Amino acid sequence: MTLSSDRELSCRLATSRREFLREAAGVALGSALMRSRLAHAAGNKRKNKVIVVTFGGGARDQETFAPEGQENVPNMMRELIPRATFFTQVVNHGILGHYVATASLATGVYETINNFASLPPENPTAFEYYRKDLRRPSSDAWVVAPSNGFNRIGESNNRSYGPGLGARVILPKYLLRAAMSAGSTDYEHLLRDNYETPYYTPELAGGEFELEQLETILKLSVEDFRAHARTLSSPDELSLYIVRQLMAQMAPSLLWITMHDIDVAHAGAFSLYIEGIRRTDRLCAELWKCIESYPEYKGKTTLLVLPDFGRDADGDSGGNGFQHHRTGDTLSRTTWLMAIGPGIREGVVYDTAVDSIDLVPTLGAMLGFSPSLARGKPIAEIL
Repeated sequence: MTLSSDRELSCRLATSRREFLREAAGVALGSALMRSRLAHAAGNKRKNKVIVVTFGGGARDQETFAPEGQENVPNMMRELIPRATFFTQVVNHGILGHYVATASLATGVYETINNFASLPPENPTAFEYYRKDLRRPSSDAWVVAPSNGFNRIGESNNRSYGPGLGARVILPKYLLRAAMSAGSTDYEHLLRDNYETPYYTPELAGGEFELEQLETILKLSVEDFRAHARTLSSPDELSLYIVRQLMAQMAPSLLWITMHDIDVAHAGAFSLYIEGIRRTDRLCAELWKCIESYPEYKGKTTLLVLPDFGRDADGDSGGNGFQHHRTGDTLSRTTWLMAIGPGIREGVVYDTAVDSIDLVPTLGAMLGFSPSLARGKPIAEIL
């Protein structure tokens, strides 16, 4: 497929999303005039707090925003998108692996690190820019993430940033492993660490450091944590539980949550893939309710939700449909972005193409830091 035909398909996909959202969620089409006006105003407004959620695992339109998929994202459709600015065409030009793609989102540069190696990003992260430029303490930038490799995503190996300037990272599965009683099988459904390849299944660890995180940072006893975890059905539910505790105890201004349940699609069970989409949709709505109910966040927080990438098309002979994201086709690369919070226009949809790596410059404009090595550009419509 040629570059021009890729762009054409991406535009058609964006138009389809926009038309469906306009009919189903009552959103309006953002105009070029508004883009120009907002571009002029960019940088004049600063957000107090920003929370980023990656709708991780990759989901296709036919299971989400197409008419046949809307039943799987009822909270996005009814509660969030009518209050948000929604971008229908976010294009990822990088490597379609979950860790490397998330690292690209966090740095504003398409990273080329090994997706299945425990390596830091090569370029400075948003967390490092934020803390260095604004002289913020380590308690003000956090990542809550699945454990397969994401323990290194908080800071890069860039010499001007790197060690000591990144985000603090919490890996909920490591916390749970540390808190488990010897021989317990009550939590195995929360500890599945990798869906994508059987050749990369690192040993889940957990020890004194994780127990200290539980007790001193999250203010949770081991007994209470174990008891609550026993009531949860998935790793992402465990992550949201940790996020709520982190918000209540530390109230960080820059918080990044990576969801991952959808990636169970690699196992080949369509029903589990759909279940993952529905759960992620519900958890995004629950997170927004937390933002609205916590005094430190209410009225001063922007929530940004976007997938790391999509999944293969059913008709692509080189892929496996919903199961994988291997072909790099247009459906795998064209996703969306939702922004909701104070100062964000409500019920507006934009077809204008934006790039995945535009996220970090946008965060910089929101929070007041300069991402000097990022290669994207600020998204003016949400500033």
